[in-house]
Amino acid sequence: MPRKPWDIAFTAEPAEVAALRRIMRLHLGVWGLQHLVDEAQLCVSELVSNVITHVGPGTPATLAVSMKNKHLRIEVHDPDTRALPTLRDADTDAEEGRGMALVDAVADRWGVLLRPDRKVTWCELPTRLPTADPHVQASSVMRAEALMRHYAAAAQPRHRVGPSRLTSTVAEETVIAAITDFLHWFRAHGRDADDMLDRAQMRFEAEHAAPHQGL
Repeated sequence: MPRKPWDIAFTAEPAEVAALRRIMRLHLGVWGLQHLVDEAQLCVSELVSNVITHVGPGTPATLAVSMKNKHLRIEVHDPDTRALPTLRDADTDAEEGRGMALVDAVADRWGVLLRPDRKVTWCELPTRLPTADPHVQASSVMRAEALMRHYAAAAQPRHRVGPSRLTSTVAEETVIAAITDFLHWFRAHGRDADDMLDRAQMRFEAEHAAPHQGL
């Protein structure tokens, strides 16, 4: 599945940091980027803590995450355009700026964007992916998309389905319809539909885990 950008609004409070770290871990798991969890959680912690310390507890903020080519981009938006992050040596005794030093140590690059109504502090982590979105180019995904186009054409013979990808909504409905029909086929041939789903899930998880075993 495409790694779609997402964002979540939050209030800059110490109690929110743990929740945002969990959300980041869950999303990276869905995206197949489990190997980035530690670095991404560190960046989230430090960027959010920077808002709490230098802008103030209770500040309304937003965490935004996206893919930028082969990098994972993490942004924290806050409304204060004056309190800019500072970078200090992480080995110094001064607390101020040490968080950004940690971000600087794990990220390929980071920076600050000033907008009329907000500040965006961002960093980018290398994913070590061979392409920007290898899941879309995997042979299993390409076979599924070819099947989806044929299925959509059969289900709606008057609607021409070209070689390009189906829209997200149409694709989802097509897949659900196809899975439902396969379950009917299994039942018609004396198979246990739930058992077939379990076996498919086990195979999917095994194939999904295989590319990450060497990381």
